[in-house]
Amino acid sequence: MTPHSTRIDVVMHAIRTGIASRTYLPGMRLPSVRAQAKTMQLSVSTVVEAYERLAAEGIICPRPGSGFYVTGPAAPLALAEIEPRQDRDVDPLWISRQSLETDVGILKPGCGWLPASWMYEAGMRRALRAMARADTVELAEYATPPGLPALRLFLARRLAATGIDVPAEQIMLTESGTHAIDLICRFLLEPGDTVLVDDPCYFNFRALLKAHRVKVVGVPYTPAGPDIEAFGAALQAHSPRLYITNSGIHNPTGATLSAVTAHRLLKLADHSDLVIVEDDIFADLETSPAPRLAAFDGLGRVIHIGSFSKTISASLRCGYIAARADWIDGLTDLRIATSFSGGRLAANILLTALTDSGYRKHMDTVRLRLAEAMDQTLPRLEALGITPWHVPRSGMFLWCRLPAGAEAPAVARACLQEQMVLAPGNAFSHSPDAGRYLRFNVAQSMDGRVFDVLARALRG
Repeated sequence: MTPHSTRIDVVMHAIRTGIASRTYLPGMRLPSVRAQAKTMQLSVSTVVEAYERLAAEGIICPRPGSGFYVTGPAAPLALAEIEPRQDRDVDPLWISRQSLETDVGILKPGCGWLPASWMYEAGMRRALRAMARADTVELAEYATPPGLPALRLFLARRLAATGIDVPAEQIMLTESGTHAIDLICRFLLEPGDTVLVDDPCYFNFRALLKAHRVKVVGVPYTPAGPDIEAFGAALQAHSPRLYITNSGIHNPTGATLSAVTAHRLLKLADHSDLVIVEDDIFADLETSPAPRLAAFDGLGRVIHIGSFSKTISASLRCGYIAARADWIDGLTDLRIATSFSGGRLAANILLTALTDSGYRKHMDTVRLRLAEAMDQTLPRLEALGITPWHVPRSGMFLWCRLPAGAEAPAVARACLQEQMVLAPGNAFSHSPDAGRYLRFNVAQSMDGRVFDVLARALRG
């Protein structure tokens, strides 16, 4: 809405937003004129006029003695219109678009991945050359429903090294980590269910959950994991169906789950119907492995997912789900129904790259570079009055508080004008204090221009 919008325009915009976000579906009765007037603190006559104008446009229709109803068909789902509404300049989908669509010369200290030059390019090229010589079947045929058997067997051995004992038959390949969560949500959730997330949490969790039309409840996160008292209270108050978290390197804080917190969390979950989704896509960036909920739980109520887009290639879309056998069976059927088959070629390339002799050395180098980047980024941010909430043991993320008086959305907009994309805290959290935080990717903060642009933005 513009600053010159009338009160009638405000009501009409609210109704259109509700229809676009599918809060109001075709045939649904709108709030009564009096109820809407009370909710919006406007006069009844204002709401009457707004409803009448919407009816004249054919968006809603009156039914004498009953009220106003939405006409059909259902509007295409508009995720950006789903409440709570945030400034489009800083909402999760906008940040993702800016990070993905901008030119390579744009500074991206707010993005969630390593620079292209840090990825496993040499191993990818070797894998591509090997696949160019593969049998025609490997290049042209569909994959088996759960995915390439050899890769699933490799993943089973890899997970066993972290204490997660799972046979290859209980692993299903997906197109990515996000695809894995989407399938799980389709499999286990109904519109209106409640899902717990960390506060703050990875912003695309929130965006994805919006698409599934569920209620999202945040649980405050600490340097050792979720606040256990708040977690228990949320279980009692909301009876959530899912909890989605990172047990290893947490996004956006960089914190790691402690063994004590993990045990207490699972003990609380034992008295509920909660299913836990453990997103482990940063596993290879850890210098010392954190506890895994799936290892303690034995994949009873925990579903473990991962991918390699952060370490090998974001262009190679391949992830996985490890879960109990009956759920994998149902998820496999769901995957066939929604995408028919996975990428056989991508799975083969990924397996070749992961088993390449150079991958271990490559990751040793990446972890060393990240540690150096962390050591260099921290003092440069602190010189600007930007302080870390927590200093991570490993990984790429810093969750930082801005100096007094600075607001992350305003700083982000100012930096965007100078061709730099930031990740403001209110995209990761709905807490009142979130607008004072920014997430920084230390690997993307090595260019000195990042701090020059930040300094100008903070001066206002």
